[in-house]
Formats: sequence, structure tokens, C-alpha cells
Amino acid sequence: MEYNLQCMGGVRDVHDVSFDDRGGHFAGSSHCVAGDPMIASWVAEHTSVSLLHSICPPRKQDIHKGDCGRLLLLCGAEGYTGAPYLAAQAALRSGAGLIFTGVPRAVYPIVAAKLHAPMVFPLPDQDGKLSVKALDPILPKLETADACLLGPGLGRSEELDVLVCEILRCCKCPLVLDADGINAVSGHIDILREAACPIILTPHEGEFRRLTQQQEQDRISGAEALAKNLHAVVLRKGHKTVITDGKKSYVNQTGNAGMATGGSGDVLAGIITALLGQGAAPLQAAAAAAWLHGAAGDLAAEKLGQYALAPTDIIGQLSRLLP
Repeated sequence: MEYNLQCMGGVRDVHDVSFDDRGGHFAGSSHCVAGDPMIASWVAEHTSVSLLHSICPPRKQDIHKGDCGRLLLLCGAEGYTGAPYLAAQAALRSGAGLIFTGVPRAVYPIVAAKLHAPMVFPLPDQDGKLSVKALDPILPKLETADACLLGPGLGRSEELDVLVCEILRCCKCPLVLDADGINAVSGHIDILREAACPIILTPHEGEFRRLTQQQEQDRISGAEALAKNLHAVVLRKGHKTVITDGKKSYVNQTGNAGMATGGSGDVLAGIITALLGQGAAPLQAAAAAAWLHGAAGDLAAEKLGQYALAPTDIIGQLSRLLP
């Protein structure tokens, strides 16, 4: 793995980041993947630093926080207070302007004490998890959001299943459905087809299998079939993450085994939501976020090694890869 980070006038030029990892080389340009047994025989585009740069250009000097995305994050439960913290911090470090983080009232003091810039607010809960009564205070914030994240650390309950489905029915802005948000709709996938908002699904393999029982030839064709079936962008996590809207597909080659730790997915979800809130199209936001997440993990592993890598270390490297 090779890195070449140059500072020019105090701004790090992301075009000067190059990677040579697992036999794939890409440095600011798109390449095709072929002949790999884990993917289809046809070609897919690599995620790349140039894709990231195309949706995260240097900022205009007269920009203000309202121009940088107003996010609504709905995360957390008793025992899962790290998820809202990691998602919100990742979104903050990925350029989001305003971050509203809704958590169950039971964990509000814990999460609010951890987060300083993101605005944390309590929501009605039951047994430490969001309840259906949370819908009423969520809706006004959902109406003004540029992007929404739903799912990290929510836990499981029948009330949560109902709440998640109602949010999907009401949401109009792009929405990232992650973790327990995916679990909540696994028995009600028609709600995804009927949703009025663009949806990005971010399943790991277990969650992916809960969404589809179809046989697949490879990871790309399976993800593509699910994306077509649910009318959504699918980011299928794993070694060489696949991102597709059913028509165009990307394969990500950044990242390392040290990122296989709890909380890493919360960081990715926060990055995706931040890029969506800043105006990136869902497919490009997901693909660029996958590259950025993995590349930050690679920088962290270079510094700390893979065994010691923590999700906060990934967040700490994002600034080296963004303008």
C-alpha cells in the first residue's frame, strides 16, 4: 500500500493519494474489475479518489452551514450508545453543516455528553428503545432534513418495526437504512418499494440474506438483483464492498481486516449521510463514502496496525483525504 499525501497551501490534494493494495492499483481514476472469482465476469467500476473529489470539491469562501447539509440521525438504544456518537462524528468530519441526532430519552444524557457540535435531542422510548410515540417529534425534523440516517444501534422491538416503516412512508429526503433499520423492514420489504424517498441500504451479509432468498452467481449480481427489486441503492458490505443501483455497479478495494470491528459500519453510515446531505446523488454518495471509509481505515492501520484499529481511528483520518 502506497500513500503520497502532499499539502499545498494548507489544503491536502486528494489527487495525490495513491493506493496499491490486493493487486488493484487506482490513483484518481476509474478502472474495471474482471476475472475475480468473487464478482461477476462482466466489468464494474472501481470506487476512486476522483469520484470522491467530484462530489467534494474545494469549498467556496462564502459558504455557510446551511449549504453543507442538514442531517437527521435516528440511532441508539440502551447498550448501544456508541452508534449515534460514531455516526454523528463521522458525518461531522465528512463536512455536514448541521447534524440533529435523535436518541431514546433513556440514553440522551450519555450521548449528549459525548457529542458537542452535533445537536442531540431526546425521543420517547420504551425499554430503552425508540417507541412509536417518537414519530410525532421526528416528523418536523424530517421535513427540513436534507438527508436522514435510520438504524445504527436501534435494537429490536415490535414498536421499532412499526416506527421504521412509518418513517419510510413519510420521508421525502434521501435516507440511509442501516443495521437494525434493515432488520426492522426485513419482514416488510414492500415498504421499501413504496417509499417516496431515495433509499440506500447498507447490509452486511447477514442482513443481506434477510432481505433476499434468491440464489446468486456472485456478489455483484446478487446486490444488483436486490437493488432492482427494492428500487434502492445497495451497498453490500464485506471484502471488496459492492455498491449498485441495479444499473451501474462499483467495487471498492480500499479498507483492511482491522476494520472488522463493531462501530466501523456506524462510521460508514455517517459518511454516506453527510455526502447525501451535501447534494451527492445516492449511488455516487455511497460509492465515494465506501472509498473514503476504507482509505481512512488504511491510513489508520498504517499508523496503528490492524489489531489495534478502532472506529474512532477511522474518523481521525478523514481529514487527510478530504479537501
